[in-house]
Amino acid sequence: MREAVITANKLTKKFGDFIATNEVSFEVDKGEIFGFLGANGAGKTTAMRMLCGLSMPSSGSATVAGFDVYKQTEKIKQNIGYMSQKFSLYEDLTVSENIRFYAGIYGMARQAIKEKTAQLLNQLNLTPEANTLVKALPLGWKQKLAFSVAIFHEPKIVFLDEPTGGVDPITRREFWNLIYRAAERGITIFVTTHYMDEAEYCNRVSIMVDGKIEALDTPRNLKKTFNATSMDEVFLQLARGAKRSDD
Repeated sequence: MREAVITANKLTKKFGDFIATNEVSFEVDKGEIFGFLGANGAGKTTAMRMLCGLSMPSSGSATVAGFDVYKQTEKIKQNIGYMSQKFSLYEDLTVSENIRFYAGIYGMARQAIKEKTAQLLNQLNLTPEANTLVKALPLGWKQKLAFSVAIFHEPKIVFLDEPTGGVDPITRREFWNLIYRAAERGITIFVTTHYMDEAEYCNRVSIMVDGKIEALDTPRNLKKTFNATSMDEVFLQLARGAKRSDD
């Protein structure tokens, strides 16, 4: 049985006369890996900021984890995780300190933090590096740690904003294995990416062009609809008509 954890209905954001997102509507189900794609200027970052409770919509409606984006932004922030291309870690804190810091922000109890920190370090094979400054870690390790910290409090949804930028293909694939395991636990994954091969890993994909969602379906169905052999071809067909260039 489907259970929507994100709903958007004609969600719109205006900056003066500029319409960044124009009546965007979609739903995302529990445990789904949902790809949110678009070229620079498409409006995907603006839409994500509204869903994370960081920017107030101009019109339309949306709920995230059952909470209203207008009235319950603090509740939304408590029930989501977030990871950006910059990994959202503090470079001058140790591995353990980063984990404890973020767990504290999300209001976890001290004993739970202690127990789960030990478990996480063991899972990531980072126990020997517990007291190592994050800036000394290899890029791939930072990436895995940042994702693990983002879902440490078992959020209903985790927003990933181009999380694999700048890492090699093998590390990207290992990162996606972490995503699959999180989805299997019922965590919904909302991910933006510039890598079209990663779009193939998603359950469904939406593609924004000039503030509107121009396509939304499974990768398989999108390729069939656009008579394409890859998601890259689908994206190029849609993005070719874009008029905007700044997100």
